[in-house]
Amino acid sequence: MAIFRLNHAVLFVRDLAQSVAFYRDVLGFGYIDGGDSFQGAAFLRAPGSTNDHDLGLFEVGEAGPSGAGKSTVGLYHLAWEVDTLGDLVDLAERLTAAGALVGSSNHGTTKSLYAKDPSGLEFEVVWIIPSDLLTDEDRAKKANIGRLELDREVAKYGRDARSGVGISRV
Repeated sequence: MAIFRLNHAVLFVRDLAQSVAFYRDVLGFGYIDGGDSFQGAAFLRAPGSTNDHDLGLFEVGEAGPSGAGKSTVGLYHLAWEVDTLGDLVDLAERLTAAGALVGSSNHGTTKSLYAKDPSGLEFEVVWIIPSDLLTDEDRAKKANIGRLELDREVAKYGRDARSGVGISRV
């Protein structure tokens, strides 16, 4: 028996309505049938997902920031994969407009955005270079994280370039 992928994530959030609005309006998640029927919880599905739910949100109310990585052990972030490079560009704009984008990186073989949700929980949105387009230069950059220049990546691969290894839909 072997694990082959992450099925869903569950997060504790301060304000359920605010968090649902963020994940729905900024990242494009949708409710599952009956997804908000539990008091203080919501269950959301990523567009095109075949999972029952991809994200569970449980409201805890007022709480301090997570100490994970600073004063306690815990999860650093989750990474959501986009289907096309154009999707990453569009999300960069939406995350910026929402005041949620906190950084971006060129990892050579992957292009990443980093953002925080309304509760301050960090997540990554990633586009992976398809294996048939990978170059030795891309592989060499993997050891040295650089600045992400989305316009340059779009000029190189095109907005419609599908994500590569790790893609969970066909």
